[in-house]
Amino acid sequence: MAILAGVHAVLEALKAGRELDRVLIARGAAGGRIQEIIELCRSGSVPLRFEPRAALDRLAASTAHQGVVAMSAAYRYASLEEIPKEAELVVALDGIEDPRNLGAILRTAHAAGASAAVIPERRSAGITEAAAKAAAGALEHLPVVRVGNLNRALDELKERGFWLYGLDERGAAIYHQVEFNSPAAFVLGSEGKGLHHQVKQRCDVLVRIPLAGKIPSLNVSVAAGIVLFEWKRRKDAVR
Repeated sequence: MAILAGVHAVLEALKAGRELDRVLIARGAAGGRIQEIIELCRSGSVPLRFEPRAALDRLAASTAHQGVVAMSAAYRYASLEEIPKEAELVVALDGIEDPRNLGAILRTAHAAGASAAVIPERRSAGITEAAAKAAAGALEHLPVVRVGNLNRALDELKERGFWLYGLDERGAAIYHQVEFNSPAAFVLGSEGKGLHHQVKQRCDVLVRIPLAGKIPSLNVSVAAGIVLFEWKRRKDAVR
C-alpha cells in the first residue's frame, strides 16, 4: 500500500486516473483545490472519507499532508523498454539518497520535457510518500525506471543513440557552452559523492556549473534545474 500526501500529489493522481483505494480529507479542510479533489472523487467513484486531522498525521508520518491523504497500490516502476522511441530527454540519477531531492528532480525533469527518469535499486531513494509529495504530481506523468545495474542501463541508452551528459563539479565543459546532441540523457550524482567512477566513464561529456562563491557545489536538485532548463531553452529556440 502506498501513501500519497498533499494536495498536489492527490489532485494530479485523480486527474491522471490513477486507481486509488480511498482518499481521506481532514475535517474542516477547505479551499478551491480541496473542493476539486472532492468533486473528482465523486465523479470517479473514488471512496472518500472525512477524518480527524490526527488520523491523517499518523498515515502521512513526517510528510506535510495539507489535509489530504490518498491510499493506493504500491508505485509501479516502468522498464527501459517503456521509454518512448521518440524520447529526446531522459534523466538518470546515480544514487540520490534524499527522497525530497529525488521528488524535486523528478518534478523539474517533467517540467523540462523529460520522457523518463532512471534510478538504481540499491543505494538510492525510491518512490516514497516524501518523494511523491516533493514531486507535486509529476509522478503521474513521468515514468520512473528502476534498474538493478545503472551502468548497464546507461549502456542500453547509448545503444539507443542517447548522448550521456554527466554533471560533475570537475567537468571539463561548462554547461552553457557545450553542444547538446539529441537524444540526450543527463546523469546526476548523489548528494555527497557525485557520480561513481564507472558512471563517469560512460558519459560522453562531463559538464560543470561554474560557481562564483566559495561553496564548491550546488544542491543536486538545483543543479538539475539549471542544466535541464538550459537544454529546454535551446530546444525551444529551434522550434
